[in-house]
Amino acid sequence: MHALALLAPAAAVDALSDLLADELDALAVSIEDADAGSDAEQPVFDEPGVAAASTWARARVTALFADEAQATAAAAAVAAHGSAEVHVVAIAAVEEQDWVRLTQAQFGPCRIAAGFWIVPTWSEVPAEAAEVIRLDPGRAFGTGTHPTTRMCLRWIAAHGDVARVVWPRALDYGSGSGVLAIAASRFGAREVDAVDVDPAAVETTRANALANGVVVRAGAPDIVTGRYALVVANILAAPLELLAPALAALVGDGGDLVLSGILDRQTEALRAAYAPWIALGAVAHDEGWVLLVGRRTAKSRMA
Repeated sequence: MHALALLAPAAAVDALSDLLADELDALAVSIEDADAGSDAEQPVFDEPGVAAASTWARARVTALFADEAQATAAAAAVAAHGSAEVHVVAIAAVEEQDWVRLTQAQFGPCRIAAGFWIVPTWSEVPAEAAEVIRLDPGRAFGTGTHPTTRMCLRWIAAHGDVARVVWPRALDYGSGSGVLAIAASRFGAREVDAVDVDPAAVETTRANALANGVVVRAGAPDIVTGRYALVVANILAAPLELLAPALAALVGDGGDLVLSGILDRQTEALRAAYAPWIALGAVAHDEGWVLLVGRRTAKSRMA
């Protein structure tokens, strides 16, 4: 395979990506900040369905082709397309690699709190790890290394009772790999439900729960019944806002609602969305993300 690397201004990126993918049959197209690693780098945090608050001034667009001839023809087509601001940076061979192993190599043991570690199934358990969740994310989100997941895990560990009977029932809404559901079981939940709209995530949650010796009932959202003493949802701000009435209704009296996947700048919008039912407070911040937590009271139930 060969990669065609292009330099383009922000205004040209969308059209260029469409040209490469739709008309020139690129196998894949990636976009990154052309100024990454320099003083001009501009971090951008976005999520699907939400307008970008900012964008990169210049982007490096890389398209992958089956062979050098296709990559060269694509470069000529881009040049002929007429944008003088788009420049060909390089055409280079891409070494065949075991991408699964490379991905796994980027995910190693992750310390969550004192003695509490998330350890991938292909890594050795650190000597200082007392509480361990062994994890294989498979095709699902949730390695435990992302700031949003770390904050949820820390909160669960900090609020779990030593007797392991704090939450009669717990729900992980949008379970991904199931790591939060497993943590809830380890740190105090008697019964745990984990739901996700992605069948691959449901399968991964079941496999990881079995591997960690905990019982988790995993399935689509329609398995949810009754109310829970703990509801955790680590997804994205837009769906969390839409789900506010439904998620709030799942929290039992005196129960806790833990929300993550929220950027600092989205905090007030989420707090307002849940205000009719549960007052949320920002209890942790990590790399631009926030953890919102609230408790359902008799007063909030009547709101």
